[in-house]
Amino acid sequence: MIKQLRIKDYILIDELTANFDSGLNVITGETGAGKSILINAVEIAFAPRVSKEVIKTGKEKAVVELVIENTKHDLTKLFEENGIDNFGSEIVLTKEITPNAVRSRVNGTLVNQEFIRQLKTYFLDIHSQHETYSLLQPKYHINLLDNYAKDSYGAKLESYREKFIEYKKLLSDLENLKNASDLTENQIEFLKFQINEIESASIKSTDEDEQLNKELEVLENAEKLKELTGTSYWAINGDDGSIMEALARIKQNVSKAVSYDSSLENLEQNLTDAIENLRDVGGELRDYSQNLQNDTERLNQIQERQFMLDKLKRKYGGTLESVLKSFDDFSKELNAIEFSTQNMEELEEKISQTRLELENSALQISEQRKNYAAVLSSLIQEKLEKLELPKARFEIRIDLKELSSDGVDNVEFLISTNVSEDMKPLAKVASGGEISRVMLAVKSIFANSDDIDTVIFDEIDTGISGKASQSVAEEIAELSKSHQIILITHQPIIASKADKHFYVKKMQNNETKVDVYVLTGDNRLKALAELAGGDINEQSLEFAKSLILN
Repeated sequence: MIKQLRIKDYILIDELTANFDSGLNVITGETGAGKSILINAVEIAFAPRVSKEVIKTGKEKAVVELVIENTKHDLTKLFEENGIDNFGSEIVLTKEITPNAVRSRVNGTLVNQEFIRQLKTYFLDIHSQHETYSLLQPKYHINLLDNYAKDSYGAKLESYREKFIEYKKLLSDLENLKNASDLTENQIEFLKFQINEIESASIKSTDEDEQLNKELEVLENAEKLKELTGTSYWAINGDDGSIMEALARIKQNVSKAVSYDSSLENLEQNLTDAIENLRDVGGELRDYSQNLQNDTERLNQIQERQFMLDKLKRKYGGTLESVLKSFDDFSKELNAIEFSTQNMEELEEKISQTRLELENSALQISEQRKNYAAVLSSLIQEKLEKLELPKARFEIRIDLKELSSDGVDNVEFLISTNVSEDMKPLAKVASGGEISRVMLAVKSIFANSDDIDTVIFDEIDTGISGKASQSVAEEIAELSKSHQIILITHQPIIASKADKHFYVKKMQNNETKVDVYVLTGDNRLKALAELAGGDINEQSLEFAKSLILN
């Protein structure tokens, strides 16, 4: 349950701490006093998106913090997987809103919104205008029913949905195969021609054209290269005045010098190494010059090869890499066509078998839905009778539809609040007060099945008065025996059932401020009297006392 709500620089609130108790926590106050701010703050703590407008004017950031007491759920594994410290039964959820970012922390550790959404499912159910809207929309009714019966067929429904995704993928594959098989014979022949044209070129590598360019440059300059290397060889090793002769004389002189000064030995060795290296260079130049041939035949082969490769590059992307990629693409496309011809029947058979399995599973789920729809309808109708709608009839109608991701069922909530009226969709029949009671009935039933800790009602008493208020008060009081309830109300009868009564007051001097007080004793009596009669007088105070005594 929610033990504490702390708010700082949030909308009209500078700083506020509200400590909630188990049972029924009631929030009252004058119209426009800001009662919904507390509920909104709790919602924002769990919300995936938050408007920066909630930051109090002139402040840098708003902070909302919830302290949650957990006595029902084992969250050890969830916390370990997300690197969150476990504080035992206490969970601290903090939301920090700045103009540039919204951050959520659990026990001081930064968490993402998916984690916050998951955490909310354990602890909190909020009834708001959005929830009422969802209750009126038929598209949400199947989710409400499935959520109620999740312990019965939830796993089967999840398995069905996984198989339905597989089924849609098979249908997509079949469509792709059919599209491929729709190619004309001429298109297929042209595809084969392109594959053969590239394949017959036997491209050795993606840089073959660059290697050919280098080889061509050598062949085209063979005479010049022969002359340059031959001349260089004779300069090194010629008979008269060559470099080697000069080095030999230098070597002889240095060797004599070493006999006089041994410190020149390293210099002598270096000179010896240089002579040997130069002799090797000369040999390589001689071999290169002698072996270099003016190979006209190879020159023609390279030019023809370059012409063919350039033709392929022009057709298939400008580089040999793109040519080879085109070959892979064409081959895959042709294989897909051949595969489609071979395997379309096999795929169609698999689709047929998968659909049959889905239909059988969907019909089984449908039967269980109908059973639970009857149970849930009966429970809601019983609740409505207790909530001063004795003539109301409630039905969850299930009709067959085309196979879809949630099965073969259309689910819709129908109601009749008068004996003479036929069953009609909830949105077309119920008044505001009736919708409030239907919502309370649904929430009461679902709160027990979901094992939710805290249920929040934002003005559940809309459109009701008199005996209806009494019945709603009794139902909420009963629900508060097993759940923590936090609610805003304008009804003194409902407020009188509170285990803890909060009063919200707005003050406007130089600036607007909202404060929250816990009411006890005479202050609580006065608040109930004010709710009952608008004015605090002897009559309204007596009425307030009678409510508390009841």
